[in-house]
Amino acid sequence: MELLPTRLEGPLLIAPTVFGDERGFFAETYRRRTFAELGVVEEMVQHNHSRSRRGTIRGMHFQIGAGASKLVRCARGAIVDVLVDVRRGSPTFGEWEAFELTDERLHVLYAPIGFAHGFCVLSDVADVVYQQSAYYSSEVERGFSLDDPDVAIDWPIAAGERIVSERDLSAPRLSEIAGSLPFEYESR
Repeated sequence: MELLPTRLEGPLLIAPTVFGDERGFFAETYRRRTFAELGVVEEMVQHNHSRSRRGTIRGMHFQIGAGASKLVRCARGAIVDVLVDVRRGSPTFGEWEAFELTDERLHVLYAPIGFAHGFCVLSDVADVVYQQSAYYSSEVERGFSLDDPDVAIDWPIAAGERIVSERDLSAPRLSEIAGSLPFEYESR
């Protein structure tokens, strides 16, 4: 596995080795020891799978309390995955970075605790699979507006063509919840 560069401190983009021939391909997309060597030390306790159609945007989500990190991969189709730094005191607080994840490259994105996560579907259909380090609980799930003008995420789908849940549409701006965020920046 190869660690690819990212702009923000914390997220990791991992390219697995893909072995292909006329039958198809094989790729090892997770090996705990290798991921620990790359910096992913949390135990992943839940595995999720979502299917969405073109134009769907899900986000921007995170869990409060102890938080939850994620390992995200697009198993079918193509998405743009976005992470936003929500660690208080971080020099990049409120900044975002986007990663194109596809079923051809099989890159795995590590979203550490302290980063909000969302994605936009580029293909007709996309299956997104992800592991997380804490069990999902609606009691600790939070989010902010995917269209927050202060964060200014450049989504690749025009506003009129987006499919977004009511919950995500009515989410507050990041500045409205910034004071209550439990995540503190720790420099490395």
